[in-house]
Amino acid sequence: MTSTVTIPAKPGPVSFDLTKTALIIIDMQKDFLEKGGFGESLGNDVGKLFKAVAPCKAVLDACRNQDDVLIIHTREGHRPQEVCISKHKLSQTNNCIGKAGAFGRILIRGEKGHDIIPQVYPLESEVVLDKPGKGSFFATDLELILRAQNIENLIVCGVTTEVCVHTTVREANDRGFHCLVIEDACASYIDEFHAAAIKMVWAQGGIFGNVASSEELIKALQA
Repeated sequence: MTSTVTIPAKPGPVSFDLTKTALIIIDMQKDFLEKGGFGESLGNDVGKLFKAVAPCKAVLDACRNQDDVLIIHTREGHRPQEVCISKHKLSQTNNCIGKAGAFGRILIRGEKGHDIIPQVYPLESEVVLDKPGKGSFFATDLELILRAQNIENLIVCGVTTEVCVHTTVREANDRGFHCLVIEDACASYIDEFHAAAIKMVWAQGGIFGNVASSEELIKALQA
């Protein structure tokens, strides 16, 4: 027996078998959302990302109430030895990776800033995936996990919309996964980038996937 939900979405409704669905919450880390971390070191207003926190938590809680949904959290960061940081990436990021920030060395695994904010903190039963790049498939075992669990559909939330979220969705699309991006559970430091990135997902008949609101998804799950 399958557990199927139909969710209103753009450009059209989608039906997901929850036994083949994973929720991926991307990079809800202190280094991106809190002052003194990576995001602020690039000159961004980190407060803009907090608009996604409450919707993201609501989606996470709703999926936790569904026994069938696999839950995955990602964290962007690098090894303490800094051996996986290219010179090019350092130059693109004001050479701040590895430098001291408000929560330890910026974007370094094991530091406080690398960890996930309390509002959406993972349970022990949930997967935490550390990634060295923007996309969640690059240099990780995400695809192995998804294939092993027979996952076909991805519900995607997190930050930032146009960078790590969009890269992950594009990577997933090429691998044959059906993505549903939750618009208000994603955010960007730049409002117009968020709007453009969201539209790129569902434009042209849903070229990268579909887009729904957190309310639409939660109502469908509760029904």
